[in-house]
Amino acid sequence: MNNEQFLPMVSVVVPVYNGERDLPDLIECLRSQTYPPHSVEYLLVDNKSRDRTSTILETAASNPPSVPPLLREGSKKGSNNQITIRHLSENKIQSSYAARNQGIRASKGEIIAFTDADCRPESEWLENLVKPFVNPEIALSAGEILALPGKTILEQHADRENTLSQKHTLTHPFCAYGQTANLAVRKQVLETVGLFRPYLTSGGDADLCWRILRETSYKMYFAESAIVRHRHRSTIKQLQSQWYRYGESNKYLHELHGVDLMRELTTQEYCYRLARWLLKELPIAAAKCALAKPSKRIARADLVDLFNTPIGLMNVRARAIGQRQAKLPLAAWEIERF
Repeated sequence: MNNEQFLPMVSVVVPVYNGERDLPDLIECLRSQTYPPHSVEYLLVDNKSRDRTSTILETAASNPPSVPPLLREGSKKGSNNQITIRHLSENKIQSSYAARNQGIRASKGEIIAFTDADCRPESEWLENLVKPFVNPEIALSAGEILALPGKTILEQHADRENTLSQKHTLTHPFCAYGQTANLAVRKQVLETVGLFRPYLTSGGDADLCWRILRETSYKMYFAESAIVRHRHRSTIKQLQSQWYRYGESNKYLHELHGVDLMRELTTQEYCYRLARWLLKELPIAAAKCALAKPSKRIARADLVDLFNTPIGLMNVRARAIGQRQAKLPLAAWEIERF
């Protein structure tokens, strides 16, 4: 089948928790998608928000934004050129996976795509994410996750390390998986392996992908040109929380799938790396910073080089604590079905 003729009905599911600041920009990104508006619905699922999320979603669903004129070529004759936004709620379980399940159950599409409220999909994101499904052997399509512009040292550090890139998860030593910030799945496959584990709070994207790839003969495709942009964490508290959840995720996946636990660094290893940073890496980075033209010292992000090692060690420690303290809830073994 020709890719240009392959335009299946797609349901985009987005869980939202306290998203009033993110929703206007997200909706604008959805409005600007090049995928034909008559072939896609956007299901935004409020997951027990305490801000104005529900009001914003209700307004968007009642008065859906129009597609920009330059993107209307693929619309059906007689179409009102508006995107379809559906406002759903998941008020029972506080979990993004439970919210995604609510969207999946309400979906009309044969392809289910996922992103998050704090993501900014590029205009051709959905079009490029769906293309791989022209191959009937493909059950999962993972797009790339790039960083939104960041100004803080922590954001620049994460950007340099490509922390959010799918290239890390797609080469996982146990089994490849895609993050739900930019992932699509063939709905038919979910009828076989089930939906997300609704009571899981981290690692649900890996769990779903692994069940599909290990229990069926379907394959995953890396749609690198299907790009969403995501904010990196800008404060130490946010960054530690992110890496703590990475540790929790690894512990949960260890319990569910037998994934190896990550080895924790010893006190001696922490001390050695910090000493190496103080005695070797820091003087070199400081010298480069001093030799740079004054107007370009900060622009060149030399400060990131100065603090690269301690930031990395802080992240590793937060992940280790998360892995050590995580306890998989008994309810998290439950796989929700249609």
